[in-house]
Amino acid sequence: QVQLVESGGGLVQAGGSLRLSCAASGLTFSNYAMGWFRQAPGKERDFVSGINRGGDGLYADSVKGRFTISRDNAKNTVYLQMNSLKPEDTAVYYCAARALYYSRSASSYNYWGQGTQVTVSS
Repeated sequence: QVQLVESGGGLVQAGGSLRLSCAASGLTFSNYAMGWFRQAPGKERDFVSGINRGGDGLYADSVKGRFTISRDNAKNTVYLQMNSLKPEDTAVYYCAARALYYSRSASSYNYWGQGTQVTVSS
């Protein structure tokens, strides 16, 4: 079955950096667009970034210029490099997969990981 496993979350001070990883198995990774979403307590799950099969990235305005998405098809892994972190970036971060093209819509993704907590202290 399809599994997406996130890692790399943690506690960091404002201005710091983290790199999230999401390892995929059970699917032909190169055929899937990947997305990163986040959900803070009491809020909806929001789009953060997506990457197409060919490596084209898309970002939410709130993270543009600070976060970078990338993928390694040989390792079946997608990454999210997060720099200049702010307290408002605190959330559980989820990776997700959908066929072909990225989307900002969480409901359009077929597979989800379990999430990894990112906490940014001020």
